Amino acid sequence: MIDKERYLRIPFFGPHDCCGRTRTASMASGKLVQLTAILIIGLPLVTSAASPDSISEPVDQACQHIAGKLASVGLDECRTLQLNSTGYTSVNGFPILVREYPPLPRRSPRGRILLVGGTHGDELASISVIFKWMKILQQHHSGLFHWRVVPLLNPDGALQRHHTRGNANGVDLNRNFETVGAEDAALRHWIERTYRNQRRYPGEKPLSEPESRWLKQEIMDFRPDVIISVHAPHDLVDYDAPNRTNAPERIGYLYKHLMGTYPGSLGNYAGLQLGIPVITMELPHAGIMPTREQISLLWTDLVRWLIDNINRSI
Repeated sequence: MIDKERYLRIPFFGPHDCCGRTRTASMASGKLVQLTAILIIGLPLVTSAASPDSISEPVDQACQHIAGKLASVGLDECRTLQLNSTGYTSVNGFPILVREYPPLPRRSPRGRILLVGGTHGDELASISVIFKWMKILQQHHSGLFHWRVVPLLNPDGALQRHHTRGNANGVDLNRNFETVGAEDAALRHWIERTYRNQRRYPGEKPLSEPESRWLKQEIMDFRPDVIISVHAPHDLVDYDAPNRTNAPERIGYLYKHLMGTYPGSLGNYAGLQLGIPVITMELPHAGIMPTREQISLLWTDLVRWLIDNINRSI
């Protein structure tokens, strides 16, 4: 039986308390106070003690770390998603995990979709939302698309006690990709345009970080037709591609706002240089989950856009 006082004593990570400080929720008229947001950090997890025989030890240990950090992802939930280790690790040796939803017998997929979350370690909602979408795919994968899902690209930034935007080397992974013909473009942009803002440090050179090197190789090997990258907290949909005329006007409650690209960003590298459309979904809050209805609507609209656009010139 759950101790109600213990259960309610949680780090409340909401719009007015960004640092996860502990608050004690009160009782109102003998009922538990209803929290309007699904909290991401610190909620006690109720999981079974069953042995995870079906997954490898590194993946199980990774799930334990993820579930220990994200209140919205339970340990059993992570285990049952059948994540796999890519064989590549972060700076600190944490496995980069992937889940593939492959083509099904007697049905050719319309295209290959690469879905990436947790590029910035302090955007925890981007990780949690992708876990919820994987649950949908786990139940309803129809073979319409061939999916490869990376829920957490930057585990070192996300899973430490005080999560950070950058990886363990302090590098912004979304500024660490190549810029064709200008190897120092990202570093010059950081110095001249951001005035050495440490949150946007691109690294000493392109692809200096194991996480971005792995993602580049994954793009080369998987050859996605579309890349979807989930971020927060700008509350918009961005789109980078040679042809932007069919950029999504809206996905769920996120509306189109084309922000442009930066040297070293995934949108610049994959969207403009490689010609692979990149949809960037910026959730409105880094530390507050969308509602269940919003998560479902985001997914439905995203798949609808893919159905409408994947077979024509993008």
